[in-house]
This record gives sequence, structure tokens and C-alpha cells, in this order.
Amino acid sequence: MDVIEFWKCVLEQDADKIRAFFCRDGYVNWHCTNEHFRVEEYIRANCEYPGDWTGEVERIETMDDLVITVTHVYPKDRTSSFHVTSFFRIKDSRIKSVDEYWADDGEAPDWRKQLGIGRSVS
Repeated sequence: MDVIEFWKCVLEQDADKIRAFFCRDGYVNWHCTNEHFRVEEYIRANCEYPGDWTGEVERIETMDDLVITVTHVYPKDRTSSFHVTSFFRIKDSRIKSVDEYWADDGEAPDWRKQLGIGRSVS
């Protein structure tokens, strides 16, 4: 399975192309919001999400039938920014399941800045 192509289709909100990546009984869990989606529900949630999106896969790790990605996702107007860590279970070259963890990008909280510790990652 080409995980970079999958993310391209997700960001373009292309329902037909996304669907082709999944097993018939595949599913997606968004743990940060406690949501479990069957494939068609996931496609609807993704494709009906407002705005025009883009992003890039920053990291890919593979272990047997598990593919892990870290992807930077943001609207084309750059009004917000997110990082998502995704754990893909692959069966017969298709996605059996995805467990995702989404995080809003932002500044460190004031209390931590006041400690004078840490520095920018990039």
C-alpha cells in the first residue's frame, strides 16, 4: 500500500480514491475524540470536513503489517495546523484499520515558557 498516495487522496478529499485503499470491513478510530468509523463514515467525515486542505507526510515507519505515519495537515490558507500520528494495519495490501491521534499545533503554554526550558524543534 502506498501510504503517501493515501494521504494525498485524503487531503484532496477524493472519496472514490480513498475507498479503494480499504478492506471492505476496514475501520478508523479517532482516539482524541473517541470516534469509531466504518469506511463509508470515515470517508464522509473526511470529505465533508470544511475547507481545502494540504500537508505532507513527515515520517513513515513500517513493521510487518503495521505502517505508522506522522503527517502535518493544514488548510491551504494556513489558518491552523495539525499533526496526526496514524497506525495503519494492512491486510492483502489494503487498510484493515487505522488508529489516529490528532493534535493542534501551537505554542508551548506560558507556565512552561516561564520555566525557561526547552527550545524549538525546528
